[in-house]
Amino acid sequence: MKQSKPGKLVPARLQQWRLATQLGFFALFVLAPSLNLLRFDLTDTQLWFLGQRWSLGIDALAQGQISPTDAALQLVWRAFVPGLLLVAVFLGVAYRYGRLYCGWLCPHFSMVEMLNKLLHRACGKLSLWDKSATPRPGATPHAGWWPLFVLSCVLMGFIWAITLLTYLLPPDLIWGGLVEGTLTPNQSRFLLIAGTVFTLEFAFARHLFCRFGCAVGLFQSLAWMANPKGMVVAFARERARECKTCDAPRGSACDNVCPMRLNPRNIKRMMFSCVQCGQCLTACDATQQDQQRQPSLAWQVGVDALRETLRQRQREQAERN
Repeated sequence: MKQSKPGKLVPARLQQWRLATQLGFFALFVLAPSLNLLRFDLTDTQLWFLGQRWSLGIDALAQGQISPTDAALQLVWRAFVPGLLLVAVFLGVAYRYGRLYCGWLCPHFSMVEMLNKLLHRACGKLSLWDKSATPRPGATPHAGWWPLFVLSCVLMGFIWAITLLTYLLPPDLIWGGLVEGTLTPNQSRFLLIAGTVFTLEFAFARHLFCRFGCAVGLFQSLAWMANPKGMVVAFARERARECKTCDAPRGSACDNVCPMRLNPRNIKRMMFSCVQCGQCLTACDATQQDQQRQPSLAWQVGVDALRETLRQRQREQAERN
């Protein structure tokens, strides 16, 4: 199979660019309510969008300022149409490129990767449920990292709870209440329960949530799987023997770096939860370059991705026969 030039699809600073987009979107996620970029204020039942009050005409209808027909039209044009367009664009991107949002923007997945690294430094594993360590280059696991991992889970859990509450109540009320100790019992109860739940999720089930519990990720994967021309990580199977010497003695570099615990050389059907982070491509490029060989993994999209899908189907049929 003809491989695309790695420089075009896997630039040397791919992961640096991805980290920049993740940090930027995480900051946007936390600051959006305070900047009135997006939030729904329950205190006055008002939606804020891009710094403006976004009215659906319901109040005007209740005050007799507009007719029911005008109110219905406003509801369609200011609520349903923008919502459908947003969903269409989001799924359109997923249809062609897969779970690109998850791997490059999602604030939750950013935390998953950060916590993976901290846990690996503490015990050599990427999940508390792993039976064996995941070999990765870097420092030897040290128990001194455990307190930082636990503290990070707690900190991220409560940041998540506080941020979500600011999407529903005035941010100055929540942040001011935290600083001054004037939160209401209901607000305190919400933060305590939600913060605890998020902390436990980050510590014990962050991979399970991304793979099976996130509706946003699920619908992206379904759209991507429906498109045989959607972007895939293609593997030059005729060079599979080279993988035996890849990143020795730790094993296959692409398997060890995948944050979703997938085998990137597998067929598309087995890559349902791939987030297109490109870490497997970066690792393959680095290890193969060390051995003065071309990488055996590359992103393919469009007709090239279709050829890869057909190759996978032929391989499956041959194995069954």
